[in-house]
Amino acid sequence: MFRDKKIVYTSGTFDMFHYNHLRMINYARQLADILIVGVSTDELVSSYKTPPIIPFNERLQIIEALKTPDIVIPQHTLDHTEIVKKLNIDAFVVGDDWYGKYDYLKEIDVQVFYFPYGTGVSSSSLKKTIYDSYEKNLQEERQAKPVTVKVDAELNNYSSVNSGE
Repeated sequence: MFRDKKIVYTSGTFDMFHYNHLRMINYARQLADILIVGVSTDELVSSYKTPPIIPFNERLQIIEALKTPDIVIPQHTLDHTEIVKKLNIDAFVVGDDWYGKYDYLKEIDVQVFYFPYGTGVSSSSLKKTIYDSYEKNLQEERQAKPVTVKVDAELNNYSSVNSGE
């Protein structure tokens, strides 16, 4: 049934799903008759970088909701040798931030494509932008004049007044 079909595998964390994730999956789709997308588990990701913001089951459902993949599977290891052999994968696509790390797959006749993310959006840059914005807002709140509340005991009315005015 799958004899003349090109099976392509791509994988990633897909945390805070963004445009570059979509571009890489679409690129892999163009190479494939059958596209399998692996989503890294929280445990796997935590073994080499900070844990994902979005939990594994939600990231998996996001990828499953795309029309592009034929199959979506959990990814438990960065060593793809076993999955490539079990699923008869012909090609592997991964972001170029992993350049050279999967060349060992070429030894078992798997084409490896390092997709050029280029500059711009990444989950790490999104996290940094959100964090920096949060920190800036905290600093602005600390520097703002405190608001005091006056209570008119007889009328039980509350009104806020900026201190120093």
